[in-house]
Amino acid sequence: MKTSDFYFDLPQELIAQKPSGKRGDDRLMLLDRKTGAVQHQFMSQLPDFIQEGTLMVFNNSRVRKSRCYGKKQDSGREQEFMFLKKVSPSAQDWLVMVRGAKKVKPNNVYVFSDDSFGIILENPENDKTEFRTIHFDFPLDELWFEKNGHIPLPPYIKREDDDTDSERYQTIYAKETGSAACPTAGLHFTEEMLEKLKCKGIEQTYVTLHVGLGTFLPVRAENIEDHKMHEESYSISEECANKVNAAKKEGRPILAVGTTSVRTLESAGDENGFVKAESKSTHIFMYPGYKFKVVNQMFTNFHTPESTLIMLVSAFAGRENILNAYKQAVSEQYRFFSYGDCMLIQ
Repeated sequence: MKTSDFYFDLPQELIAQKPSGKRGDDRLMLLDRKTGAVQHQFMSQLPDFIQEGTLMVFNNSRVRKSRCYGKKQDSGREQEFMFLKKVSPSAQDWLVMVRGAKKVKPNNVYVFSDDSFGIILENPENDKTEFRTIHFDFPLDELWFEKNGHIPLPPYIKREDDDTDSERYQTIYAKETGSAACPTAGLHFTEEMLEKLKCKGIEQTYVTLHVGLGTFLPVRAENIEDHKMHEESYSISEECANKVNAAKKEGRPILAVGTTSVRTLESAGDENGFVKAESKSTHIFMYPGYKFKVVNQMFTNFHTPESTLIMLVSAFAGRENILNAYKQAVSEQYRFFSYGDCMLIQ
């Protein structure tokens, strides 16, 4: 299949630049993945559309303040760094994504807002990519990121982060710090909504997948099969695995909240759809033709044209069904992407 097969026309004004006035005050599209039928509802009605006994799986990764600015020591030129993950056990070496990577060369030294220094290391794997490895003389901890970092808003949000984003670009159940981007499907959930779901007999559990900025990288290959997927680390607890496997044995629906939860469960699932407790990395790439083993329902946001995420939901619901649903979303003025509205696919 061609990358262009997943293009749709999206007016810029439909790309949500800020969250809704109140968390959970969003529109909800229902999509029947067998028939392609669409309904327009509201997030507040979500429990009405989920069957009792369903297991909902959320990603509890917490967003790190991973956008940091350093000044080149010899010139004073400011450089933006997106810290993705530590690449040394001591947390002194970090993989970063940088703009204008050609200018960020080995041995360049950058000074950060707390006067700490980072030096770019030689790494052949990073050559001709957006990535670099930066070394510090001390381990970076979360306090360092709180001092030096900003909320890593996606590139399609055309503004600087503010105090609102510190709360709203984080799910209410975020626990395990490590993501460079928010698992945004979870942004629609409030404590009240989780309680309503629980009262209806809808079971809940959590996985952890730390989202990398690779999720925003464009698919540059003409044929999607030639695209090299970014790698992300995930973890499934014994408790979560037991809940997923019990639901699978009993034939109860497994509803993944967000594409990150989908990626985690499908990466850990065997051919029969059972998962095991583990901590691993995945570069799973799901596009039409992929056979889902674990997940049979999905709650998700609306995704960017020609992205790996729209390919994933197309694999789940069918490309034509997704593109038709997105066409309706544009016509009905839904808000798109991270701070936008949501979709339940059943």
